Amino acid sequence: MIVNEQIKAAEVSLTGVDGEDLGIVATKVALQMAKEQGVDLVCLSLATSPPPCQLVNRTDHKEQLNREKAKQRKAEKGMKVKELRLSAFIEDHDYETKKRQAEKILAAGDAVQLTVRLEKKESQEAKKLVEGLVKELAHCGKQDKGIQVSGKQVVAVLLPK
Repeated sequence: MIVNEQIKAAEVSLTGVDGEDLGIVATKVALQMAKEQGVDLVCLSLATSPPPCQLVNRTDHKEQLNREKAKQRKAEKGMKVKELRLSAFIEDHDYETKKRQAEKILAAGDAVQLTVRLEKKESQEAKKLVEGLVKELAHCGKQDKGIQVSGKQVVAVLLPK
């Protein structure tokens, strides 16, 4: 990141603090404006002439760059599938807790696999439980496939919206 006096160009294409276009300005004038406003002059790219520069608060700019890098890293990694295990006869409080956990995972951009382990003849109750949870989470996630009922478990996968 090239900042303030490190900018060697004679003139720059300047953008103000609030994003307003200030046109092509001499670098010395741009530095003077930055000092008056108590901000930094940051060069965004050296690829063009005159280089595009912006008046920004340095800490805000660094935070924004860090957020963009974090998003980029997350996009490169891809989506994770996180499993939430439930039982067919779950208490209301535990159900709400699992629902909140699923909302948090979906909001973070990861998929949620809802798994209900079955004992004896609980498959109907388990399927109703998963269907209800999928409906309640419809605002933050969409179902990937149908609800899968196999011998020992009931599974549904929700993808973030």
